[in-house]
Amino acid sequence: MNKQVYRFWVLVSIVAISGFSQGMLLPLIAIIFENSGVSSSLNGLHAAGLYIGVLLASPFMEQPLRRFGYKPLIVVGGLLVIVSLASFPLWHSFWFWFVLRFFIGVGDHMLHFSTQTWITSFSSEKKRGRNIALYGLFFGLGFAAGPLMTRLIDIYLYLPFIISSIISLLVWMTVLFIKNEFPEKDMETTSFFGTMQRFAKVWKYAWIAFLPPFGYGFLEASLNGNFPVYALRNGISIEAVSILLPAFAIGSIVFQLPLGLLSDKFGRRNILLVVTLAGTASFFAASMLEHSVVGLMICFTIAGMLVGSTFSLGITYMADLLPKNLLPAGNLMCGIAFSVGSMSGPLLGGMFIQFASVSFFFVIATMLLGIFIALVMYKEKPVARKVVAA
Repeated sequence: MNKQVYRFWVLVSIVAISGFSQGMLLPLIAIIFENSGVSSSLNGLHAAGLYIGVLLASPFMEQPLRRFGYKPLIVVGGLLVIVSLASFPLWHSFWFWFVLRFFIGVGDHMLHFSTQTWITSFSSEKKRGRNIALYGLFFGLGFAAGPLMTRLIDIYLYLPFIISSIISLLVWMTVLFIKNEFPEKDMETTSFFGTMQRFAKVWKYAWIAFLPPFGYGFLEASLNGNFPVYALRNGISIEAVSILLPAFAIGSIVFQLPLGLLSDKFGRRNILLVVTLAGTASFFAASMLEHSVVGLMICFTIAGMLVGSTFSLGITYMADLLPKNLLPAGNLMCGIAFSVGSMSGPLLGGMFIQFASVSFFFVIATMLLGIFIALVMYKEKPVARKVVAA
């Protein structure tokens, strides 16, 4: 295996572990707090802690990346996640766990931002869809495995945290053997103000590409953070929840690479139009089958196959619309959009469960329909790359 191939597989393995920790924490802590009598609204607020970390750290990520390169950010981010995961058993406290989630958000964002930017920068345009699809595939594999850890709380409450920190440490060690690289130089200042200027340019020419990551964050966090609470209140067991949640992730795993390849051939926007409309229909169907575990499993699997790739498709779409010198800022904004969706999903879902009398799945279906309408109305700007690069 040559160095370039090894580097690629190390990066996607890191992403898989990040997905594993996120996929575990959302349902695990939601179930622990629900059993402890914490309200669904507070449960949703707590789930937002991880994404608050992402949002607050985002404006300060580009400068150290350009100064120190990709590898140091991955190393530091990985250590932050490992230490935080290992610290959960130290003190069972709502606010202490909130702080740990916050630091995991910062660490995960360092991992995702560095790996996304690295992969999009060295991938050719013809293979970009495939490579980012593999990136999303490995994140999905990790995310699918995460909820299975909820069963271990019957053995020992803190066992999932201990196991995930050990696995993260083992995979993190592989990063030490890859060579550091730096992003393409930008003639503009690398100060905080320069980052804000690049954010403005990126938003002007690629705002549509941030809606799919937003939608995926909203969907993923609300499913994993709110659905366990909603399911338990509707008579669905923890065992069923631990099977239903991976069904969505498994569906996304199955179609992640095919959709990436199809987007290389038919265009990102066309594929996104199809999956967001079909995903909307899937969650409307779930609202009518919510008392059937089998029905929900079918809906979750189909929805995963359709909209489980929206994050990676959004990143690839963004990379198509921007020149390489703006990719770091573009990847940061994809992360910000994902985090805003991930924060708003559990918060709105928690309030919806507590105060509304209709199905929780209407929230997700309505959000996906909104993204579909925006994609229909958007007119691509083929000259954007030349304008920004000039």
